[in-house]
Amino acid sequence: MRNTLTISGMTCAACAKRIEKVTGKLAGVAKATVNFATEKLTVEYDETALELSAIEEAIAGIGYGVVSENKKNEVTIPILGMTCAACAQRIEKAVSKIDGVTLASVNFATERATVAYDPKLIKLSQIKEAISKLGYTPLDIERKGAVDEDRVRREREINSLKKKFIVSAIFGVPLLYIAMSSMLWWWPFPTPRILYPMQYPLNYAIVQIILTVPIVIAGRRFYSVGFRAFIQRSPNMDSLIAIGTSAALIYSFYSTYQILIGNFGAVEGLYFESAGVIITLILLGKYLEAVSQGKTSEAIKKLMGLAPKTAIIVQDGHEMEIPIDEVEIGHVIIAKPGGKIPVDGVIVEGHSAVDESMLTGESIPIDKKPGDKVFAATINKNGVIRFEATKVGSDTALAQIIKLVEDAQGSKAPIAAMADIVSGYFVPVVCVIAVIAAIAWYFLGTPPAGWTHVQFALTIFIAILIIACPCALGLATPTAIMVGTGKGAENGILFKGGEALETTHKLNAIVFDKTGTLTEGHPEVTDIVIANDSGIRDENHLLQITASAERSSEHPLGEAIVRKANIECVDFLKVENFQALTGLGIEAVIDGSVFYIGNRKLMKERGVPLGNLEKESDRLAEEGKTPMYVVLEDKLVGIVAVADVLKKSSSDAIKSLKAMGIKVAMITGDNKKTADAIARQVGIDIVLAEVLPQDKSNEVKKLQTEGLRVAMVGDGINDAPALAQADIGIAIGSGTDVAMESADIVLMKSDLMDVPTAIALSRATIRNIKQNLFWAFAYNTAGIPVAAGILYIFGGPLLNPILAAAAMSLSSVSVLTNALRLRRFKVNRVSD
Repeated sequence: MRNTLTISGMTCAACAKRIEKVTGKLAGVAKATVNFATEKLTVEYDETALELSAIEEAIAGIGYGVVSENKKNEVTIPILGMTCAACAQRIEKAVSKIDGVTLASVNFATERATVAYDPKLIKLSQIKEAISKLGYTPLDIERKGAVDEDRVRREREINSLKKKFIVSAIFGVPLLYIAMSSMLWWWPFPTPRILYPMQYPLNYAIVQIILTVPIVIAGRRFYSVGFRAFIQRSPNMDSLIAIGTSAALIYSFYSTYQILIGNFGAVEGLYFESAGVIITLILLGKYLEAVSQGKTSEAIKKLMGLAPKTAIIVQDGHEMEIPIDEVEIGHVIIAKPGGKIPVDGVIVEGHSAVDESMLTGESIPIDKKPGDKVFAATINKNGVIRFEATKVGSDTALAQIIKLVEDAQGSKAPIAAMADIVSGYFVPVVCVIAVIAAIAWYFLGTPPAGWTHVQFALTIFIAILIIACPCALGLATPTAIMVGTGKGAENGILFKGGEALETTHKLNAIVFDKTGTLTEGHPEVTDIVIANDSGIRDENHLLQITASAERSSEHPLGEAIVRKANIECVDFLKVENFQALTGLGIEAVIDGSVFYIGNRKLMKERGVPLGNLEKESDRLAEEGKTPMYVVLEDKLVGIVAVADVLKKSSSDAIKSLKAMGIKVAMITGDNKKTADAIARQVGIDIVLAEVLPQDKSNEVKKLQTEGLRVAMVGDGINDAPALAQADIGIAIGSGTDVAMESADIVLMKSDLMDVPTAIALSRATIRNIKQNLFWAFAYNTAGIPVAAGILYIFGGPLLNPILAAAAMSLSSVSVLTNALRLRRFKVNRVSD
């Protein structure tokens, strides 16, 4: 069983590592991965040995929360017209009696009914109709779980952090001003004389306490989470803040006590402003971080915004507009000109043209008739159609795409492994460094003029704890992956995970399948050649024989011959003993004679000489056409040549890939001459011709043994083994079928320029990740020694803990800001 849980309460990469460690140790868990940026835990476990509730309990046991997601078909229906509790009881009783309703609860105070039901037995519209018959008015539903819960939760978190920061800033600014007043003699608004530290030290201390308490309350979560994690021997970023500021507060309260008993010199030992301003700055950093993280998932929001909010259904012969959440399988829906298709379905009445560009990238609207499929969020251009809903909610093609992007954004890339390892040991190591440095300076150091040894050591201790930032390490990789995969989705490029996104930047060879990938996949008959003394009357006679045999074939070239026969109104002959010869052609008996139709390999295998048609065959192949040889018994009687038109984007894509330093190969079952001719047209140098379908993966493997990182580009169906063998499988398929298991990347459009775009995006994302990791490691590598007093040894300044807090807050924000630069990624058509 594989489940994804939303985790609350994580504040840094150390938290994510801890959850991974605890859940990974549970009996029955095969794999546990936590993405700090998306706040998701993906866990694979044996459901016979372990229940999901046990995993949730383990997470709760170490101080984190699991956000519950409602997966039942449960809705909340606002109801107008209730006047007393008896009304609520009446509705509850009536709805409970409906067959298919498993729960009905009506709250008179909120005027809402919560109903759980089985959509196979009862439709929501019938439940609402039953309420209407009682004389009340049911309004549009509020489906639990239908709202973007993550977005609502994140907005709530942002608002909470904003309020906490405002509160702490209101008290923090005057706190800092009073504490620094002796240094601001030039300031035009002097501190009241009653607060002068030398004359009135007790007033000075008490006012600072009064201003500090609200700040500590605003940042209380740092203490509750931080100390709990520390006690459980898994300290995190909150632990560093809690220990550092607590040390400052405890020493400040001790100094206040000294003032009370008459030691007025202790006024120099007040650090209330350090604790207060540190908390204020960190709350500001957390607020900015939350805002930036929200922006990383904008691609998902855009995709979600494509779906319409309402649908017009036909109920009892009447048209009725209902919210999209109320549409159920089996509903007959009306789509009017210019409107969006609300859900996936099959047309039952009407004709129209539908713009499916948001799914397939095809700008020309597609004609639709009864029996054809339509997809959610596509646009009905002209004509009124009625269709039956076949997929709703999370089952639509659009929802599949959104899930694919969400899964990719929640996955980890191998490049994050080092940061994960460091994050696991980072906080305990920082605590040890802080203690050792403080003790060393206390006993061996010379404090600055006017400082005591305690003040000196305490400043070092606090600065080290506060400047260390595991957040930057934890956010460096996942935020870039979120933005990169989101940007890919905007361009119709769906990466299936962080590993696929990372591996793509290493590619140095790409193999294209020919039919349907480099070409349009709609071959047409171009030439019909008859051999001398063949017994074939004319071109139509040869077409008749060939098309009759090919009618039972599913090969695209055979289908092209049958289409040509239909256009020419040729009568088909009776065929017996049809047999497909894999990778060669077909065999069939027509009017008692055995015919073989296939490629040059078939001729060699059957020992059939080409005779006077050899030159003609070579000419056709050199023109990029595929000769289909027609053999009667053991004699070649003619050739039917078929050609497929190259896609307009093929040569541009090859040119771009070459400019990026990537080797390009083409793989095809065509004969060498035909393959070479097509390769010349698009500029491909490496040609793998006459390859049987089952051997394509072996050809990919050969390239890999040469030390190349290979991508295979195919249609995702016939090329599945080769796609799986390649380092990266790229499936060019319709955006309406995104669940291509063999591929690592799905290109929703048929534009081959998306291949170099995918590689360019991967390179840009990995470059961004490396920048983030460099900054995160460099910041901590430089910041911790500076906080430990390395500059002071050489006559430089000590790092003020307040400046350390500002630097720590900015470090994670800077990593997020850098990741957001990927949103400006532009497609470069010629090079990276």
